[in-house]
Amino acid sequence: MNMSHHHIDSHMLLLVSDCYDPLDPNGNFTIIFDTYDWTDDGYLAKVTIQNLFQYRHVDKPGWQIGWIWQENEVIWSMNGAFATEQGNCSNYKTDIPHSCKKDPEILDLMPDASSDNKSEDCCRSGVLDALAINPSKSFSSFGIKVGNLGGAPFSGYPPLNLTLNAPGPGYTCGPLRSVDPTVSLDFGGRRHRQVFRTWKAICTYSSFLASETPVCCVSLSSFYNPEITSCPKCSCGCREVTDKNFGTCLRPAYPFPAMSLTGDNSGANFMGAQDPVKCTDHMCPIRVHWHVKTSYVDHWRIKLTITNYNYQRNFSNWNVLVQHPGLSMNPITYSFNSTLLQPGFRDAVALFWGIAFVNEELIATDEDGVGSVSTEILLEKDSESFTFKNGWAFPRRVYFNGENCEMPLPDTFPMLPNGTSKTQPTTHWFFLLLIFLISQTLLLHAL
Repeated sequence: MNMSHHHIDSHMLLLVSDCYDPLDPNGNFTIIFDTYDWTDDGYLAKVTIQNLFQYRHVDKPGWQIGWIWQENEVIWSMNGAFATEQGNCSNYKTDIPHSCKKDPEILDLMPDASSDNKSEDCCRSGVLDALAINPSKSFSSFGIKVGNLGGAPFSGYPPLNLTLNAPGPGYTCGPLRSVDPTVSLDFGGRRHRQVFRTWKAICTYSSFLASETPVCCVSLSSFYNPEITSCPKCSCGCREVTDKNFGTCLRPAYPFPAMSLTGDNSGANFMGAQDPVKCTDHMCPIRVHWHVKTSYVDHWRIKLTITNYNYQRNFSNWNVLVQHPGLSMNPITYSFNSTLLQPGFRDAVALFWGIAFVNEELIATDEDGVGSVSTEILLEKDSESFTFKNGWAFPRRVYFNGENCEMPLPDTFPMLPNGTSKTQPTTHWFFLLLIFLISQTLLLHAL
């Protein structure tokens, strides 16, 4: 009995710790129901989904939320979203509800929806940007008319068992609870207008629940060592020894089954789905490579490359998060967008993402080669802390689309030649080479 309780407590502790991200401690999805008017048999509400994750976004096919009504509620109408099933509405002979399901599932509308069906901040196919990248598109809302609650007086109860797919699994939502009513501003901020009531729930994310294995890994290299530190073997699962499919392997789908050619994923089965990927020793669909390219007197140059080994999946609006002490020294990024985050750590954290119409989409691998995007980064050296010792030149952590990537062990990082503790800048090597060439020339003339 005690052993069983211990097992459950340990499992719950694992889930709680996995939901907490020290680089984004306040990240979550917040669901808000604002009741702003009453009807003859129910109420009108605005439902808002807020993405408060700094670097986790919602890609196509978009978010999907669901719940279970506590009473016999029906959805008379909606704008800005729709219920996927109407359910059994046979009890209604004239006015037919939008949905009579006890457990409705709600999806966002497409951008080309008619204006009659739209609402404010809706209709982006369920796509939500990360808060640090585009806060104006990090939330979505829709209107809902709820009825069949009987005659007045009535109030209704908050729905139960709130669920969120964004768009894959991994999200756990707490209960909708009553909080202080939402207040908005009118007349240029001179009038405060309050809704009748507000229910709010918090949804957290767990990579442990979302995927059986990690989904990305990190490899390292440097100008001062010819050896490349590859991703750890079996970082994202092990390759089947019997696989002979011309370099094609199967692995669990990340983060959801790949979009069909028609873009219709409404019937996607998340559990058990697999993606075809290029066979590698690490078996990760995504690899992030950090190369220390050049060392100057006051700066050093990095090349950051993200490679997509999927055969059937592109990544739109991708992002990479890097924790590295040198990023606090005014980094210059040439081919990506970037911003510094403030997680309260000594080592700086920078977020990188693609430039619109240039490299915002990380394309899939095909017969012509692997899909990749890259940039060079110029880091200013801190004369008080700069050193190549103890892996200082390499990142502490790397995330892809909010997923923690598997790092090589520190003792496998590219080592300095002959065990030296610091490397002369490129200019110093140049002068040494110049002196050597001059001496050789003089020797030849002497002979």
